[in-house]
Amino acid sequence: MNPIIIFKQTYLSNLFFQVLSGVVLTFLVGYFVPVAGALAEILFFGFVILFGIDLILLFSKKDPLTGNRLAPKRLSNGDNNTIRLQISNRYNFRVDTEIIDEIPHQFQIRNFNISSDFDANADQEFTYELRPTERGEYNFGNINVFVGTKIGFVRRKVSLPAEETVPVYPSFIQMRKFEMYAISNRLTDVGIKKIRRVGHTMEFDQIKEYVRGDDVRSINWKATARTNDLMVNQYQDERSQNVINVIDMGRVMKMPFEGLHLLDYAINTSLVISNIALIKDDKAGLVTFSNDDSVVVKPEKKRTHIQRIQEALYNLNTNFLESDYERLVISLRKHVNQRSLVLLYTNFETFSSMERQLPYLQRIAKDHLLVTIFFENTEMTKLLHEESKTIGQIYTKTIAEKFTFEKKQIVKALNQRGIQTILTPPKELSVNAINKYLELKARGLI
Repeated sequence: MNPIIIFKQTYLSNLFFQVLSGVVLTFLVGYFVPVAGALAEILFFGFVILFGIDLILLFSKKDPLTGNRLAPKRLSNGDNNTIRLQISNRYNFRVDTEIIDEIPHQFQIRNFNISSDFDANADQEFTYELRPTERGEYNFGNINVFVGTKIGFVRRKVSLPAEETVPVYPSFIQMRKFEMYAISNRLTDVGIKKIRRVGHTMEFDQIKEYVRGDDVRSINWKATARTNDLMVNQYQDERSQNVINVIDMGRVMKMPFEGLHLLDYAINTSLVISNIALIKDDKAGLVTFSNDDSVVVKPEKKRTHIQRIQEALYNLNTNFLESDYERLVISLRKHVNQRSLVLLYTNFETFSSMERQLPYLQRIAKDHLLVTIFFENTEMTKLLHEESKTIGQIYTKTIAEKFTFEKKQIVKALNQRGIQTILTPPKELSVNAINKYLELKARGLI
């Protein structure tokens, strides 16, 4: 129903004009048929009486509706966030409502509408979901409710003050999901591979009684002789190792995939990896680089350190310029003194673009265990699986195969130089990065 305004806060419905048109038509017929004229007068007076009753009922209360919006204190980027509206009807009769929430302009939602019936003096709660795709501040406006009686001639607009600003942070929902699985040792449920440990880590934990399944090579014979029970040495992952997320802020990270930019995928995964590293008692840090000043969060292992990383990630944005890898090398040598696992989030579309930066990547790999992470072009992958029927489609598919092959060549060239790589679709970035982190820890390479 599209209401039409006649004066402030009062709108005439389509039903009003339909009935009015019928009354006018009856008057026209009554000009030729006297009986119809008498009927038209009766309909007109009945129409006026109903219209007046409708107005009186709607404006019988000064504040007929109350309500508020329950939004999270911050929204999670790239995830569905639940928004709740609580509306109370103070009328002593049943009403029809259309609720229009003033959603932040970033979502570009122009058809938001919730229709509902309210019983007399009743409360209702409505929920809807928003999926932001950019970090920053999002401004909500008022909650507008168009309310009408069962007569349906008039709609009264009630604006409920609910203006608020909500920041959108990197995906803390994704971070909490992986944190929950990590704590409960159920990471395999979300695609994390179970890595078989090669040999022992170097950090001794404790001596405990042997149970079936323990490695017999870990039996401690001296402790066994003292206690007359079979005892084994228990080892744990080495701790306090540096895990540095390095994010390329150049224009190559502005490429969009499924609503989010590559930069946002990298930011969300950096938050997840940092949190997992802290759970594993490692130190998490952050370095960004472009062609100018960088952001550096030095590695620490306090659990509260994740808040500093999250705040740093919140303000990151690309400047659309070419990134300076030499500046990155200098920044790492200045701020990171200990050999670390460096997860470099960037993107190479061609082999030549990688070759230009290869000397700097090799210099980083001399001091740290470097993992270069870049992205599959999922649109190219779709083209490869489509049937080609025309010459133009064949040409396009050939170009797509060329770029896809170059990505594989980049992986091969980096691996030959001792640089670890992850080539991943954007949506699978978090899972693949965690798998690589756990694999490197299990192999004792960090």
